[in-house]
Amino acid sequence: MPTKTNDSQQWLSTGDEIFPALLAAIDAARESIGLEIYIFTPGPLGDSFRAALVRAGLRGVRVRVLLDAMGSVQLPADYWQPLLRAGGEVRQFNPVALKRLWIRDHRKLLVCDDRVAFVGGFNLSPEYEGDGVRRGWCDLGLKITGPLAGPLAASFTTMFDRADLQHQHFMRLRRNDIPKTAAGPKEQLLLSGPGRGPGPFQRVLQTDLARAARVQIMAAYFLPPRPLRRALLRVARRGGCVQLLLPGRSDVRLSQLATQSLYRRFLRREVEIHEYQPQILHAKLIIVDDIVYVGSANLDPRSLHINYELMLRLANPALAAEARQIFAARLAHARRITAGEWRESQTLWRRLKQRWARFLLTKIDPWLARRQWRALPK
Repeated sequence: MPTKTNDSQQWLSTGDEIFPALLAAIDAARESIGLEIYIFTPGPLGDSFRAALVRAGLRGVRVRVLLDAMGSVQLPADYWQPLLRAGGEVRQFNPVALKRLWIRDHRKLLVCDDRVAFVGGFNLSPEYEGDGVRRGWCDLGLKITGPLAGPLAASFTTMFDRADLQHQHFMRLRRNDIPKTAAGPKEQLLLSGPGRGPGPFQRVLQTDLARAARVQIMAAYFLPPRPLRRALLRVARRGGCVQLLLPGRSDVRLSQLATQSLYRRFLRREVEIHEYQPQILHAKLIIVDDIVYVGSANLDPRSLHINYELMLRLANPALAAEARQIFAARLAHARRITAGEWRESQTLWRRLKQRWARFLLTKIDPWLARRQWRALPK
């Protein structure tokens, strides 16, 4: 069952929980709906969402859908005609073109009536259906009602207006200066996008890690930059607990190899590494003492410096306690990697593959992205 902390925040820890909740929110909307998704796959699940959006449009709700053009490339050209006839609006973020292929909208967001919002790692695709153990990828979402829904709605409108990527001055910034917004002292919306240097998400996380005693990270793609790696190692060095829950099975083998290139150093500093076994792990969750980070961003170069992402930082002890329960439940299905076991398993060929994967994702991928956004016309 969904975990409800209070009237404003509710964990949705499986696809079987989140998709019915999303559909119910769409059906309950009376004024506006903003849906922003990286991958939208046609089929029974996607078609049920299209039908719900059409119903909303027919009852007079303003419906806007923003899809990443690359992530949702499988959709037929006429897929959204029923929604368009019902008065809805559909845009593709950064229409596919070789000269700007690398820059993507990886955000996942549903906002209804500027009062109810959902964030997390879920795409609208059948592989996310299930409980994350017996079937379906393991992922996580959060339902938000109250003041924070307003900034989330505003961030959707900004992305919707920039869908064609004709905002070159923004793209050509030398540093990642996208601002963070807050709905209150304990609730922050951290936005990331293309740029150099640490963005708001990385900067705020580093600050929290500097005084952390207990850190738990569930990450689909884990390849943090050196400052974040050092911050995590410092937590362990001063006697704190650092637990990493990473994929035992991954849909991106290159990313998994790159992640494994970091294992040796973390294990030497007594950082716990666990690999999730039953299904592909796709969740994005960070718990730093009584602070929770949840949203669309991974801890890797693409999420931190290339993709458009959103993360929530919530300083809420009750919410963090429930997040730790979710983490523990996932940990029960993981295998702990020990330093001795890892050392014995590492052949020269495996180490070479890991280092090459890390080089591609930390050097080549960001270099190609920088070339593309600098080449955009002024």
